[in-house]
Amino acid sequence: MPFPLAHDDPHGFGPYRLIARLGSGGMGTVYLARSPGGRTLALKTMHARIATETAFRTRFRLEADAARVIGGRYGAQVVDADPLAETPWMATEYVLGPPLDEAVEQAGPLPEATVRALGAALCGALGQLHHSDVVHRDLKPSNLMVTAHGPKVIDFGIARALGDDRLTHAGAAVGTPAFMSPEQATGAEHAPAGDVFALAGVLVFAATGRGPFGNGQPADLLYRVRYGEPDLTGVPAALVPVLSRCLAKEAAERPTTAELATQLHDGAGEFADHLPDAVLAEIGRRASEVWQVVPQRLPAPPGPPPTVPSAGAPARRLSRRGLLMAGAGSVLGVAGAGAGVWAWLGAGEPAPGPAGPGYTEPKPGPSVAPVKKKQLDSVWQKQYGGPDDDQNPEVPLLAGDQVVLVANAGARGVDAKSGASRWTLSLYADDSWQVASDGTRVYQIARDEHHDANGSLRSVTWFLARVDLDSGKAGKRLAPVSYDRDNGLISRLLAVAGDTAYLAVSHGKIKRYERQLPWSVTAVNLGTGSRKWTDPLPFHSAESDENHFLSAKVTGHLLVTLQQMNDGTVRIAARDTRTGKVLWDKPWKGADRRFVRDPLTADDRHLYLGYGPLRALRLSDGGQAWDTSATRPGKTYGPPVLKGGVLYAVEKGLGLVAFGTGSGKPRWAEKSAEGPRADHVVHPVIGSEYAYTYSHTDKLLRAVGLASHTTEQFYKTSGTRFTAHEKSGMIIASGPDFLAGFPLR
Repeated sequence: MPFPLAHDDPHGFGPYRLIARLGSGGMGTVYLARSPGGRTLALKTMHARIATETAFRTRFRLEADAARVIGGRYGAQVVDADPLAETPWMATEYVLGPPLDEAVEQAGPLPEATVRALGAALCGALGQLHHSDVVHRDLKPSNLMVTAHGPKVIDFGIARALGDDRLTHAGAAVGTPAFMSPEQATGAEHAPAGDVFALAGVLVFAATGRGPFGNGQPADLLYRVRYGEPDLTGVPAALVPVLSRCLAKEAAERPTTAELATQLHDGAGEFADHLPDAVLAEIGRRASEVWQVVPQRLPAPPGPPPTVPSAGAPARRLSRRGLLMAGAGSVLGVAGAGAGVWAWLGAGEPAPGPAGPGYTEPKPGPSVAPVKKKQLDSVWQKQYGGPDDDQNPEVPLLAGDQVVLVANAGARGVDAKSGASRWTLSLYADDSWQVASDGTRVYQIARDEHHDANGSLRSVTWFLARVDLDSGKAGKRLAPVSYDRDNGLISRLLAVAGDTAYLAVSHGKIKRYERQLPWSVTAVNLGTGSRKWTDPLPFHSAESDENHFLSAKVTGHLLVTLQQMNDGTVRIAARDTRTGKVLWDKPWKGADRRFVRDPLTADDRHLYLGYGPLRALRLSDGGQAWDTSATRPGKTYGPPVLKGGVLYAVEKGLGLVAFGTGSGKPRWAEKSAEGPRADHVVHPVIGSEYAYTYSHTDKLLRAVGLASHTTEQFYKTSGTRFTAHEKSGMIIASGPDFLAGFPLR
């Protein structure tokens, strides 16, 4: 679904004119474009701020190469590309059809004949890749477009040549957990048999509407992929033995794509003959819709939601050619409705589509579908992309009347009340630890380049600077971070409190991996620029670029940090902010380093931990003051939030629960029927009248009355992390594509 062009989008790339945005993520933006001859194209770009990184640019080039290998029969034909441009770009054909996940959402689980034809065609696509020694590595429903002529495989962002490990490190699981192969889930070599495993998972989804290993957190999915049996309930009986073999844990037991194709389909008939009517109608609608888009660069204030008229009496059954053409007439009707398809647009919201059978609400954006109780919309929504890595869900920083979104080697200052962008700032690494806030001001690690008389780069030094919240520019140097002799090695800004910044700084000779370098924690006086103290981290060399730190917080006279060790375990360390001495250091048993990156919660006595029983550790010595195992045995909680001396957390399978901080005894528990659907791993937001919890399944932010202990309001949201901005009275919802503001009450 097209979106308006942003005000700072270029007019085109190469000879191609931009018409609209199709989407934006962590790596770049995809546009709808037209060639000088009028051909409609999809034009994919890489964010300029990460194009300076060799690894990202290499990945983009390999993606273009893989797309060329699969060609126009099984993929989006590459028309043109310039991976060496300042902003790398690639132009491909515009695929006329919905992604498989949307097709199943609209039409329901697909008939066996459709699944078989789909699978056989995808075997041909993967076979063509594999014959060229390329593996896809991220086959999933959203990466498969359904057209009238057959499926097309898209998004080769992590595809690579067999045996090429230049862009991944051993032990790193890369892909989508729900559709990974067991070997991929362990970070082992993903060969063609791994793509066969993923293809079987896609076909299970097509036949049932769900993946073979269910839903849930990435860690749970990876465990089921490696050790659990696939759930083939609802798969047509004749397909069960075929897909079971493809889902074998041992790669050698799976069939090749050629073998699988013969077991799925005999190749007779046109692909469109096997598609359900609803899917054919959607293909026809999209084919016509693309010609109705008019280039616009309008601001995106929230507008009134469209009203969906009733479908009325059942329409007569159309011919299959008529189904393909049905979308054309309905879209032409919308285009002639007077105001134009873009006139009503909200911030980043899509244009309205046709009403009637098979119609789905525009997304992403506030929902207009009625739900129980009172549903409201966001105050504002903007297409500002945040981190798209589910295993590293950063939340915006707070700074006065602004929030600062840090993602993809950049930072953006946003007015919390209106959502207006105040400024943008380029960073030198795709690392959120380059920026920190004390709640009022924002600080960054900036860099100076030193050149010789011939203009060649001689060395790099890093320094701390305060960000001007009006312009986004770095102010004067407050303190040096590294010196010439350090050769500009890596540094991380952990926290800022009062007149002190706390950093992790590497030193020594340059190594290939970050964890082959010695590191120290240091405190810097922002007034004088001097270092107050430096404390070396215990050194254990490892071939890894994993950050040592997961979270950090200054509370009282302690700097409390979560640190991930080389073996993947997590430790909690508390340093005296006056001396740097570690006062206590203990393991967080059972903590998964991928899911404990939330801001730490502490008061003047305790550090509060979730992800298991809710626990309170004494700040004085790290000992356990209490946990909920006694009062609520066997219950699991997500990250807690502290407000007004009360501790709040979501209990898995129940909903919001409030606890006393001194004893850990429950004060009250949510009574809503919707409570069990709340995601316990997403920390709640607490206001004066309501507490807010999130349900990923429903994509709803729910307002739970602090007096009634029941759900009173709903907000439809595309965000996945939520931050309270009390000064503006707003909840900031962040996600990989959008930032939105909801009222905090």
